Amino acid sequence: MSKPEAPRRLADNEAQCIVSNLRVSPRKLNVVAAMIRNMPAQRAVATLTFSKRRIAGQVKKALESAISNAENNHQLDVDRLVVSRAEVGRSIVMRRFHARGRGRAARVEKWFSHLKIVVAERTQDEGETE
Repeated sequence: MSKPEAPRRLADNEAQCIVSNLRVSPRKLNVVAAMIRNMPAQRAVATLTFSKRRIAGQVKKALESAISNAENNHQLDVDRLVVSRAEVGRSIVMRRFHARGRGRAARVEKWFSHLKIVVAERTQDEGETE
């Protein structure tokens, strides 16, 4: 007796990748995610490859995972994939203390983030964004 299978939350022409607890603040991650939103998948990979941001390598790895999921799990055409969504969310905050003058202490917050990348297959009649 098992539970019935849950319905798929994405459309039939979409695939996703979720990365939890990336060691970067959500603000900084959102800058990188904004670079690739609504961009063709192969161009987004190229953009992340040559980005100088530290976190761009991990975002590229997540995007390649979403592309692989689309190809292997959902049989989508890789050449027509577009990054339809790149969502950034807050995760935990590690709090550390830093010694200051006169015996005081200051709190240092180390932010973590979640990242969700959704790629969608665009048909030929939908205008490709360049």
